[in-house]
Amino acid sequence: MIEKIIEHLIYASRWLLAPIYLGMSIALMALTVKFFQELYHFIPAILTIEDNQLILKLLTFVDLSLVGSLTIIVMFSGYDNFVSRLDIAEGTEKLSWLGTHDYGSLKMKVASSIVAISSIHLLKVFMNVQQIANDKLVWYVLIHITFVLSAFLMGYLEKLKE
Repeated sequence: MIEKIIEHLIYASRWLLAPIYLGMSIALMALTVKFFQELYHFIPAILTIEDNQLILKLLTFVDLSLVGSLTIIVMFSGYDNFVSRLDIAEGTEKLSWLGTHDYGSLKMKVASSIVAISSIHLLKVFMNVQQIANDKLVWYVLIHITFVLSAFLMGYLEKLKE
């Protein structure tokens, strides 16, 4: 009897994640506001901005969109995997990947997204390399390599499981 109650409570505790996923949607709104704030400041300067500054700004937009996409993937897949299946009504547009990511593929999506975001950040650093101290540059590269190796090892271990 006590065992059943404990198991029920443990299983029901998954719903503690639901407010976290809801909070992620609020964070996504904040990211959207930040995106349009950056765009608002960018548009008036578009004719006078230097090429390298234009590229840096575009990389910022790509970076923000990758973080937003990663947030959506984690929200939807996490909720679908750990809390409850998303009940999408018939005739409603449904994302093709929804319900197809297990925990392993979710980890790989997050890891590859982090590598992509880190790559963009590193590219932004390299475009301003003359303004960055060498010791900081070494740290940026080492951190990026750590992300790449971690993602590679996670993928390799996931492949071994199959």
